[in-house]
Amino acid sequence: MIQQAMQKPIAITLGDAAGIGPEIIAKAFQQEPELLRHCFVWGDVGAMRRANRLVQPDGPSMPVAQIQLPTAFSLVPPHCIAVLQAGAALPELPWGQISAQAGAFAGQCVVQAADAALRGEVAAIVTAPLHKEALHAAGAPFDQFPGHTEMLQAAAARHAGKAVNDVPVRMMLANDELRTVLVSIHVSLRQALAAVTFDNVLETLRITHESLSRVLGRAPQIAVAGLNPHAGEGGLFGTEELEVIAPAMRAARECGCQVSGPWAPDTVFMRARNVPGKTAEFDVVVAMYHDQGLIPVKYLGVEKGVNVTLGLPLVRTSPDHGTAFDIAGKGCADPSSLIEAIRMAQQLITAS
Repeated sequence: MIQQAMQKPIAITLGDAAGIGPEIIAKAFQQEPELLRHCFVWGDVGAMRRANRLVQPDGPSMPVAQIQLPTAFSLVPPHCIAVLQAGAALPELPWGQISAQAGAFAGQCVVQAADAALRGEVAAIVTAPLHKEALHAAGAPFDQFPGHTEMLQAAAARHAGKAVNDVPVRMMLANDELRTVLVSIHVSLRQALAAVTFDNVLETLRITHESLSRVLGRAPQIAVAGLNPHAGEGGLFGTEELEVIAPAMRAARECGCQVSGPWAPDTVFMRARNVPGKTAEFDVVVAMYHDQGLIPVKYLGVEKGVNVTLGLPLVRTSPDHGTAFDIAGKGCADPSSLIEAIRMAQQLITAS
């Protein structure tokens, strides 16, 4: 089963063509050709050729070959970037500028790659960064999605013939030292506070348990961060821990989840950190909202962080940074996070 899965390719979506996505993809193929031998780009041939020229201005760039189907990636010679053209060829868009055309094309790449993964044609998808304002500027249907996670959730629901709410997903950010999973994702802080409900916390714990159990081969030790300072200090600084989070944890334990807390959010991430000479107390921290969980992981180094969508019927990873419009077109973007995302996608394929 594992061998059959690994014979299928990994699709890397282009991301926003005006950002650093094409550049870091080209660099990843050049720096890690063995790692990417089972990968192809779902994107635009012209954008990838421009990225090649950008990162190799004084020497021969890696050839780009267009393919018509995911299965054709194996026919492309070694040390060559296979690209499946997602739609009509893009013009050379200005670097670092919001473009509805780039946003629409980036969204199209994601939807097409996700549908291929749901049909079993690719083993996983790794998504280069898209720009949320460009996605919104593209109009329907992409303007209804705050980002990749929600777009992939909608694709999975459509494939299964279900309502979107019936395909719950969660975002995990991980590196070699720390994993965090979020109760809510791309919503305002006010909406995030309202999202701390019994059902949402319990569902997050269940999804985290099921997903990491497959990866680790055992039940993960899940630490739960409190919402309020000092995890509410027994109700002095807020009652969500007592009235919402703790009851959801008890229900999760009854389902077999290994959970503890709620712990003070200003110290729990340090306790879950895996560093040489220190054994982490937990395998993962469940955080109550976006920045609470992502700041600790990104502080440890954006170049090693990987975004993983949990709960999908497909493997999806991505780098933990954005389109970096401020450096797009300068040839200095670091592909490390994308390379780690590809490496993690391969690990998740093996574990599934």
